[in-house]
Amino acid sequence: MKQRNPLSMVLALFALSFASLSAVAQPSPAGPAECKGLPTHHQLLVALAAARAQTNGGFNLDMWGVVVNRDGVVCAVAFTGADRGSQWPGSRNIAAQKANTANAFSLPQLALSTANLYTATQPGGSLFGLQASNPVDPFVAYRGDPELYGQLNDPMIGGRIGGVDVFGGGLGLYNAQKVLIGGLGVSGDSSCADHNIAWRTRHSLNLDFVPAGVSGDSARPDNIVYDIVQAPGFQIGSSPSGWGHPACSSAATSIAANLPAVQ
Repeated sequence: MKQRNPLSMVLALFALSFASLSAVAQPSPAGPAECKGLPTHHQLLVALAAARAQTNGGFNLDMWGVVVNRDGVVCAVAFTGADRGSQWPGSRNIAAQKANTANAFSLPQLALSTANLYTATQPGGSLFGLQASNPVDPFVAYRGDPELYGQLNDPMIGGRIGGVDVFGGGLGLYNAQKVLIGGLGVSGDSSCADHNIAWRTRHSLNLDFVPAGVSGDSARPDNIVYDIVQAPGFQIGSSPSGWGHPACSSAATSIAANLPAVQ
């Protein structure tokens, strides 16, 4: 009787286990019920492109946008450029993480944008280490044919992406009944411009019925806060409010102060 090579048996078992794990981990398409009340791919694309076309205080770059539902399931992915390489490829996952973060750390009565989390997550901050608390699911992030990225059937759709991002570009989505139904993430420019573009995109989608936030501006409750006092050298500055975000440009700062009021 011919004996099998032990190494080949181990490799075969490993391949079988990996295939089984991949099959289990593959996200299924998000059904109508999972994404009810959230923007479709077309609606996201139109709103994102219109927001990107405005002056946002950044580098005038093309963008990725991602929407997740309240459970963190990806419902739509879109980009504004001519093809998937017209904006930073890495920003697809960053946009998804921002959407997940804004949804995961907002509440029905209190919205937190990803920009609001910057100061608290720095060394010595009250939320230091938050970035490692909800890791990205690599199967959701990297599965499928890259040619489908940003399309109606992006392979990320239907999966829980996870991830935490703590700079501008992620916002909670609140419908006209002031119900928190998910999150929006935008990435592709400076973090400050990302915030401005996300804000305008949410407003255009009519999902900015935000009940309250930490910005100190009742008209823009989850707006980015520019109150960091820079320390000498490379030390991290202090934020009197505790919700501060670094400034990127004077233009981005001015634009943020005059973004549309929430509804």
